[in-house]
Amino acid sequence: MTTTSSDVDVVLPCLNEAEALPWVLERIPPGWRALVVDNGSTDGSDRVARAFGATVVHEPRRGFGAACHAGLTAATADVVCFCDCDASLDPSLLVPFVREVRDGEADLVLGRRRPQGRGTWPAHARAGNLALARMLRRRTGLRLHDLGPLRAARREPLLALGLTDRRSGYPLQMVVRAADAGWRIAEHDVPYLPRTGASKVTGTWRGTWQAVRDMSRVLGEAPGGTPAVGRDAR
Repeated sequence: MTTTSSDVDVVLPCLNEAEALPWVLERIPPGWRALVVDNGSTDGSDRVARAFGATVVHEPRRGFGAACHAGLTAATADVVCFCDCDASLDPSLLVPFVREVRDGEADLVLGRRRPQGRGTWPAHARAGNLALARMLRRRTGLRLHDLGPLRAARREPLLALGLTDRRSGYPLQMVVRAADAGWRIAEHDVPYLPRTGASKVTGTWRGTWQAVRDMSRVLGEAPGGTPAVGRDAR
């Protein structure tokens, strides 16, 4: 793995993932650059990331979207990927995603998580994800099954989407605005493993509810990226 410029940058939002980072970083494809976005970790995640050859970006403002967007703006590669940093998803699975983007077969490629083993994906989190997928279908016509974090697209078009959510709605806003812009969006099954450590979002009912609320707000955007009339855009 290299820390210099590359054809592919992998954004890894990170909050206290020191235990999972070695597994994740060892699976970054050769020649790709890992951008670990430290979102206020207190467990030495940044030191672990550097020890395994990653480039560390610091984002003091808390929020999944804040970390993802900090990684996107720090990226320099033509193609940018996103992957969770908790060892639930293998970043090497992104290789065919990147190939599909480069070959012009899709503009945004998403991973549909397929749980491996009982308890990998809590029932409340799965139910929330299913509800959001149905709302997304009504909003955009996209027949997606998951809004998971494993994804790939070209950097400049991603930046041009003007993503503004800095919390849990960021992944959904990316899909909604891409759909509004006429992007070709593909979805492929990927194995979803038991995460290392406790989830910051979907591990609890409260976290899941907050994520659903953030994403529901995103679905209230009118085409063009503006909040729908009567919606609280805060």
